[in-house]
This record gives sequence, structure tokens and C-alpha cells, in this order.
Amino acid sequence: MAANKQEHEIRVGVGGWTYDPWNETFYPADLPKKRQLEYASRKLTTIEINGTFYRTQSPATFQKWAAETPEGFVFSVKAHNYCMSRKTPDEMRDSITHFIGSGVTELGARLGPINWQFHPSKKFAADYFESFLSLLPKEHKGVRLRHAIEVRDKSFDVPAFEDLLRKHGCAVVSADDDDWPRADRETADFAYVRLQRTKAEEETGYPKKEIDSWAKTLKDWAKRRDVFAFFIAGAKERNPAAAQALIAKL
Repeated sequence: MAANKQEHEIRVGVGGWTYDPWNETFYPADLPKKRQLEYASRKLTTIEINGTFYRTQSPATFQKWAAETPEGFVFSVKAHNYCMSRKTPDEMRDSITHFIGSGVTELGARLGPINWQFHPSKKFAADYFESFLSLLPKEHKGVRLRHAIEVRDKSFDVPAFEDLLRKHGCAVVSADDDDWPRADRETADFAYVRLQRTKAEEETGYPKKEIDSWAKTLKDWAKRRDVFAFFIAGAKERNPAAAQALIAKL
């Protein structure tokens, strides 16, 4: 039956592409650093850009990143952290507008979800998140925008938060994490998961049995939604191998 088939894309990757231990575990020894994104984007199907969380990037930089990656490759972009620290609707609007207008959409077709990562201490407040989510634009300069909300406090484990995400078409960032686990919730037309328990003693980060289990889970999600999965944190030196193992299983 059609309902049991995978209907949507599954993309798997890592956070960033510059990490010195990857010179030993991922990149060829003779690969120049300036070609690392070119190489990584042909071994993985998505990468979460972390640098945008700390520093505003130029439109030219986004254009360069897009040009170095193949057709069909998609980035996730972390919104600048100042956006998630504003207090009033006007402050939220100004910071969101500034970030979206900074050049993110220069990625064009290679722009995937934007991850709005809140500080772990941020607690759920319905009025605040109603305002924040309502200000996230659906498009900019003709480029579609999709939004994923990353929160960690237990106060978000309430139906009211899920209802707001669904109302505004935003995904929750789920996490396979010992410290901040968060279950997937189907609130948007895509799923976004961060897999954060890679171990140094495992050649592929996660044991084969767990890679197989995640492949099945992602395929189930993809019956109804696009899926973005990132191996992040944990034993970072193993994350590219973990992503490649999961891609191969899929």
C-alpha cells in the first residue's frame, strides 16, 4: 500500500565540516582545507552550519558555500543566538528580520531548515512562544523557509508547546542525548533529529544494531515528512563515519 512506502527525502549529516580530528578519520591526507566542504558534501547529504549561531555571515559566504556543494545537497542553518535571547515582540521581530536578511537565502535550493536553538535554561511560556513563532517568515526573496525549534527544559513537555508548533508549522528538534533527550513530535512537514551519543570505541560511532534501528525509524518518519538527521556532539571524531553508515543503510 502507498501509505507504507517512503514518500519523502531522508538527509543525514553532521554539524559543521571543519574539525581537526576529521583530518585523521574522514578527510584524505592530501585534501586541502579549502576543499573540505566540497568533499564532505559529496559523502553526506546535509550539514548543519554552526558558525551562524555565533557570527553573522555575509551573503557572499553563503553563495560560496552553495557553489561548493552538489545539486541535491541541503544545509541546515543555526540562527544567530541573539535571536533567541530577545524579550519583547519588537526585539524578536528586529533580530529575526536581521538574521533572515543577512544572506541566508543566498543558499537558494540548498537551504534546508533553520534551527532556532534556545539556551538550555529557557523555560516554556505560551505567550512568548506564540509571539516568537508567529514572527518566523515562511519565505524570503522567493526562497521557502522552514523552522525547527530546539529546546531542552522539561517545561516544554506539555501539549501547549506542541500545539503552538503545529499551529505555526514548526518542527521540534528531537534529540538522542543522555542529558537532554527529546522525543520526536509530528508538528511540521519535516522531522529534525540530532543524534548525540556516538562513542569513540565504535568505528561507526553507534553500534550496528542502533544504526539499523535509526534507519528503520527515519524510514517510518519519511512516510509522512522529509527527514533531517545530524550526528552531533558525542565522540565527534566518529560522526562522519556514523552518518555514512546510516546513509548506506538507508
